[in-house]
Amino acid sequence: MKFHYPNGKKYIPAKRETVRTKQEKKWSYSNRGMTLEEDINETNEYYLTNGIASIHKKPTPVQIVQVDYPKRSAAVIKEAYFKQASTTDYNGIYKGRYIDFEAKETQNLTSFPLKNFHDHQIKHMETILHHDGICFVLLRFSASEEIFLLEAKHLLMFWKRMIDGGRKSISKEEIENHGHSIPLGYNPRIDYINKIDYLYYLE
Repeated sequence: MKFHYPNGKKYIPAKRETVRTKQEKKWSYSNRGMTLEEDINETNEYYLTNGIASIHKKPTPVQIVQVDYPKRSAAVIKEAYFKQASTTDYNGIYKGRYIDFEAKETQNLTSFPLKNFHDHQIKHMETILHHDGICFVLLRFSASEEIFLLEAKHLLMFWKRMIDGGRKSISKEEIENHGHSIPLGYNPRIDYINKIDYLYYLE
């Protein structure tokens, strides 16, 4: 099935990590070959089930342009277009505050490339902050299985640095200094609400 962005460019999905062997998986329950999205979705389901927060992945509006009907009881979508550029991955509500965040991962060991973000996403985050929403990014270093919560205000600072001619990535040291490490757990899997409590609700 073919997907296209609003500008007509073909959508090429990111490659998923290869399945790890059973021996590799044994060393830790945190290394189960799950994608960042799967981990976050599992976490959000835990929050929802336990009445902690209501946060969901945003649906992507798609316009279908070609459908095949191999038989009367089935339809196969052959080509479709994203109706508009995506903003961020997740939004919802927690303790009366609007929450909006993006999730990204990299294979890099020492830095996080800013090319993983897009100008329209940055503008969206600026809007959320302007209206006093809670906005952040979850950054995962896949090779080391490390996850950090970086508030949008810091991401915007590094983005401006790039626009002004500075480096095109955020060093891991900068992420460690400005962000907040989230250890992988069981339930919830990625407890980012714990960091939100620390940043916004700790008296």
